[in-house]
Amino acid sequence: MTIAGSDSGGGAGLEADLKTFSALGVHGTVAVTSITAQNTYTVTAIHDLPGWMVYEQIRVVHEDMGIDAAKTGMLSNSEIIASVAKAVKDFNLKLVVDPVMVAKSGARLLREDAIDTLKNQLLPLALVVTPNAMEAEILAGFKVDTVVDAEKAAKAIHEKYGVPAVVVKGGHLKHEEVVDILYYNGEFYYFKSPRYPHGCFHGAGCVYSAAITAFLAKGYDVVESIKAAKEFIDLAIDYGIKVGKGHCPVNPLAYLEIPALKFKAMESVRRAVELLLENQDVVLPHTPEVGINVVEAIDPRYARTPDDVAGVEGRVVRAGNKLVKVGEVKMGGSSHLARFILTLLKAGHEVKAAVNVKYSPELIDKALRKGFKVVFIDRRLEPSEIKRAPSGSMEWIASQIPIEGGVPDVVYDVGDVGKEPMIRVLGVSAIEAVEKLLDILK
Repeated sequence: MTIAGSDSGGGAGLEADLKTFSALGVHGTVAVTSITAQNTYTVTAIHDLPGWMVYEQIRVVHEDMGIDAAKTGMLSNSEIIASVAKAVKDFNLKLVVDPVMVAKSGARLLREDAIDTLKNQLLPLALVVTPNAMEAEILAGFKVDTVVDAEKAAKAIHEKYGVPAVVVKGGHLKHEEVVDILYYNGEFYYFKSPRYPHGCFHGAGCVYSAAITAFLAKGYDVVESIKAAKEFIDLAIDYGIKVGKGHCPVNPLAYLEIPALKFKAMESVRRAVELLLENQDVVLPHTPEVGINVVEAIDPRYARTPDDVAGVEGRVVRAGNKLVKVGEVKMGGSSHLARFILTLLKAGHEVKAAVNVKYSPELIDKALRKGFKVVFIDRRLEPSEIKRAPSGSMEWIASQIPIEGGVPDVVYDVGDVGKEPMIRVLGVSAIEAVEKLLDILK
């Protein structure tokens, strides 16, 4: 359960918590505390629900379904906090407290009079509390700037309020890495991650505490839950959703979407390879010396490296009078074509897949007669430093394709010294790319 406020922008609050619960495979329930009018850069209005209504939401859910773990988010006044504390005691809830005091936009979400109620009534009932550096300062009573300060604050909060597990988040600490510090059972634990300069952070605290709650509900212990939640939130920050004019929201569904998209891309490439092998009588004469590969990238929002592109390990090669798939279809199975596609995606071309075959003027003529859009790249113009480098040629070829006029169907070159002439047929999927190729060949 999330006991929290609603974010009309969908990036934080109970909306972010429910996305997190779903991504982690637990059923999410809610007790709404406040309704906010907010977006990525401002909060313009807050309407609090009465404390009795917050309590009643918790009671009816507990009575019917039970609550394996719960978290609190925005609790904006003393009445609400007191009602939540009563529910936690009445129903013996395993509780994670995210002491939300200030929004990313800087708006205060917890009134001054409510801070004492939070400290004295709710924190002593919590299993885990997850303050950031500023919140830790308020709870501990001293400045928190460094990792050493955070260690002292985590221990002080435990000793002052009796919370068994205190996580001081490291996003605002003065340190090259983000170091979250857990004090639990008399020991310190450190969870480190890089900083993400191009990541999104709106809702990060909500999603982190929601992930801890979900893992606790699944039966993980405290340390395991925080470790797994840290990995989850790092992914959500790194692959944040680039919307809005302010602090863009984290993306809890990246945890589900990326593996699903990779599976889908591999299945598409497998079927495309089957099409090649089923039609090898027409494909075989056009097999280049380096072999044929078929690739498909995952959604451009997530495609960054060749490991985000499915391809055939070892390629499809000519063995006597037949085509043979040398290795398995896997993510990162191609380097050359993968880098070619990634460069096209980065430039804004709406194409995710390609298949390569041997160059011949006849095939280019057939493609033109079929009405396909064909682009020629003169590899003699490739800079000498790129030619000498172990990689970079595919990126250079892709960078020469003009963005104006739409995505080409065919990109070809006639080679250069030590460079085999090649035709590359493009598509939105590996299956479409191979179907275009077969259409040309037949």
